[in-house]
Amino acid sequence: MEVRDATDGDVEEIRAVARASLDASYADALGEDAVEGMLGEWYDPDRLADRLAADGVFYVVAAVEGAVVGFAEVELDEPNESAAEIQWLHVRPDNRGEGVGEALLERAEERALERGANRVEGVVLAANDEGNAFYHAHGYERVGTHTVDVGGESFDEHTYGKRRSAEGPVDFLEEHDLDGETVYVALDERERGSEAPFYVAYTDDARENKYGYYCSNCGSFDIVMNAMERMECGDCENSRKPSRWDAAYL
Repeated sequence: MEVRDATDGDVEEIRAVARASLDASYADALGEDAVEGMLGEWYDPDRLADRLAADGVFYVVAAVEGAVVGFAEVELDEPNESAAEIQWLHVRPDNRGEGVGEALLERAEERALERGANRVEGVVLAANDEGNAFYHAHGYERVGTHTVDVGGESFDEHTYGKRRSAEGPVDFLEEHDLDGETVYVALDERERGSEAPFYVAYTDDARENKYGYYCSNCGSFDIVMNAMERMECGDCENSRKPSRWDAAYL
């Protein structure tokens, strides 16, 4: 098995792997219409070509005898690329259990570390028992659960996280001095932003007293949220970004 960076020539094989994997993992939970919607939106050939060329995104593929049997799609948070999110990790059903997923995850983590990321996150639907067990088995902590809408239906999705450096694992809490007060930013509790993520902040390291949110785009704690839960930084243009599962994507 060869694990390498993806190229433009891998687009059609990536699409084929995604279709087979989504059918096997999600058709029962989401329905065939939702799976078709995801394929059309997330694996459109033009979108894949744009993503392969994007600075903040990388794909790694696993090939057996020259044929792509799995891939991982990873997006780095801007602007400092300190976090990487595994948005998808797909393996052909016939090749599961052969170490393909583990090899892809290891290479994705290595590439993220090379780019400066010190934490990696992965998301998987709660109904996907195999996907949840995969992250558990490879040292990831479940750091959050939220509800996502797919095709008008609601599903629980788990977020898994691993924080590390070249020397090994690193704690998820980051201390900040705010006017003489120590505030703890939880790097495993984040909301996607239009420019960069927002992270939950606490006044104690036991995470019992929530302070608010931290904008990683400009370093501000001046975050406002309205009644509709729209989040916006008071010091820059960063605002809450819709979920990747938003019905508008389907």
